[in-house]
Amino acid sequence: MMGSIIGDIVGCIYEFDNIKTKDFPLFGERVEYTDDSILTLATADWLMNGGDSGQYYLKYAVDNPYPLGGYGTMFVQWVHMAQRGFVRPYNSCGNGSAMRVGPVGWACSSKEEVMRKAKESAECTHDHPEGIKGAQATALCIFMARKGESKDCIRNVIAAEFGYDLSMSVDEVRQRYSWNGLDGAGNGGTCQDSVPQAIICALDADDFEDAVRNAVSIGGDSDTIGCIAGSIAEPLYGVPAIIREQALHYMPEKFKELIRLFEERYGKE
Repeated sequence: MMGSIIGDIVGCIYEFDNIKTKDFPLFGERVEYTDDSILTLATADWLMNGGDSGQYYLKYAVDNPYPLGGYGTMFVQWVHMAQRGFVRPYNSCGNGSAMRVGPVGWACSSKEEVMRKAKESAECTHDHPEGIKGAQATALCIFMARKGESKDCIRNVIAAEFGYDLSMSVDEVRQRYSWNGLDGAGNGGTCQDSVPQAIICALDADDFEDAVRNAVSIGGDSDTIGCIAGSIAEPLYGVPAIIREQALHYMPEKFKELIRLFEERYGKE
């Protein structure tokens, strides 16, 4: 789970100030965790304690109302409605479903469970097929990496099962990608236009730090792409202790304790 949080923290200051280089301070000035980390932690809490995933996202949003950059507009509206008792999904294909799903890949013991729990984590808000698919693809990457599958195997399975084009290199993506997707023909805030790119950033890397730098360097929704790529890179490469400790420095004690409990139960790399 720390991979998700680190990618979020590193990428947060570049979300609306994109850079097209891997040469930047890993923990730049003004970085902190955002809604990506908060809702990832909500997923971890749900997996440990059970119940309705949506109630955890609601609670964490209410308890942590002002993260850096805020929450997505549609999610904020969902929170307001849910507080009044109307807990209904809003047909979103936004990449919020993929950025918060990381713990599912750690907590599940079979592919079938991964797919089921990823769907459950997404559909309380993001019930559009692409929103569910983005969560499932991300979680399955993490699960396969945990099980020791090769990067080529992960790439082939995800491309075949989800229809994502993972054939490009990070250098190719960087030249063509922005908040408007590849070649300006999409929307970088959606799963279909950011999850494939985040997966490429993780698979086309030398180590964990390189994966996060890849994610920031392609532009677009930098904190969320960093979060997704970091979640996959953690079981692939492991997280260096020094980077982990730097990231934990930004987290309040209540979140550090949740991370500790989750990793005690489900492991870490």
